[in-house]
Amino acid sequence: MIKSWFNTARFGMFVHWGHSSQQGCELSWPLVGGVFSLPFCTDIPVEEYQRTAQTFNPQSYDPQQWAALAKQLGMQYVILTAKHHDGFALFHTRQSDFSIEHTPYRKDIVREFVTAMRAEGLRVGLYFSLIDWHHPDYPAFTEADKPYRFGQFRQPSTEQWQRFTQFLFAQLRELLTDYGPIDILWFDGAWERTPEQWQTEAIHKMIRELQPEILINDRLPGYGNFDTPEQFVPAQPPERSWETCLTINESWGYNPADRQFKSARQIIHTLCEAAAKGGNLLLNVSPMGNGQIQPELLERLETVQTWMALHHESILGTQPGLEPWQFYGPSTRKGKRVYLHLLLKPYDSVTVRGVPIRRVKGVQLLSNRKPLSYTSRCAILDSFSRDPLGELVIALSETDLDPHATVLAIDFEDESA
Repeated sequence: MIKSWFNTARFGMFVHWGHSSQQGCELSWPLVGGVFSLPFCTDIPVEEYQRTAQTFNPQSYDPQQWAALAKQLGMQYVILTAKHHDGFALFHTRQSDFSIEHTPYRKDIVREFVTAMRAEGLRVGLYFSLIDWHHPDYPAFTEADKPYRFGQFRQPSTEQWQRFTQFLFAQLRELLTDYGPIDILWFDGAWERTPEQWQTEAIHKMIRELQPEILINDRLPGYGNFDTPEQFVPAQPPERSWETCLTINESWGYNPADRQFKSARQIIHTLCEAAAKGGNLLLNVSPMGNGQIQPELLERLETVQTWMALHHESILGTQPGLEPWQFYGPSTRKGKRVYLHLLLKPYDSVTVRGVPIRRVKGVQLLSNRKPLSYTSRCAILDSFSRDPLGELVIALSETDLDPHATVLAIDFEDESA
């Protein structure tokens, strides 16, 4: 069974970062000519894309600042791209010289990251792509392989694939033995080969032997503890634990050409929706080549942080609240308290249906604990019952409304509401 911390974490940070961030372009995909899902991803010649692996020197990289930001936002875990599809490792690996160790920076970015996150009490996750478009035995992607076509991938020889899988297993072993306990291993890239080629059963066995408590996402075919709908909150939540991974603009990596930023309100509303459906929001940030987070992202995150400072209780550690027919908006609960997230401005009141109206102890505005007046009613014959279900009408004024999302808290005598 999946660990309980993930089931109620609700908010995490995804960090997509690599040597190509120096070029202000998406990670990996430019070298294969782009992909339909990334509208601002340009086509960059393979050699030109990979050349910045030789110059990566992020002198402004401060993982302590990243950790402090995540903590202030109320995030519970942070996941870093230890290796993306381009094959460049942000960790020291004994398997290849295509890593941060062989750049002007030299220091182990993953080690610094893990240490900083743990110091803030955050859970640590590492992203690892099964694909490796740089390794000669994968085989490496070349200009002749363009345009990239899903389902039409150049296949290695038997000898090449044997060497590559040895390399793959060795790098995974390094990540799972050299950095202490890791909370999440976030796979990606399985679509280019079959589960049998990847040897997913053996991968999973090794992972469990090395880190029995680690969580694995659903992108290791045939295995995984949680689902990962991408760039979208599903209308109906998955049956098991889940998170939605979401970018703040339309790019995963730092891309100054992409100006389609989501507003802070959109991010907050997505967080409310995910929490109300029992999922987590894994919100992506994309540091620049020097290690600093893009100012436009920080501006939005500052607003989210201000909102979370007043309303985190309604998000973190919660369970889904009422049914959609009971309240027209996302809702969560924690013990005897139910939280209503008002994503649309009410006229002058909010109605909640199908609740035990005689067990209501009070209603308040969560941001400042202001008590709110309310009335209740039920069907005439039901009023003779000792414990009728009815509707609650909560009065609100314009001054009660938060500019991003107003949250009301309803307290009941017990948890059966």
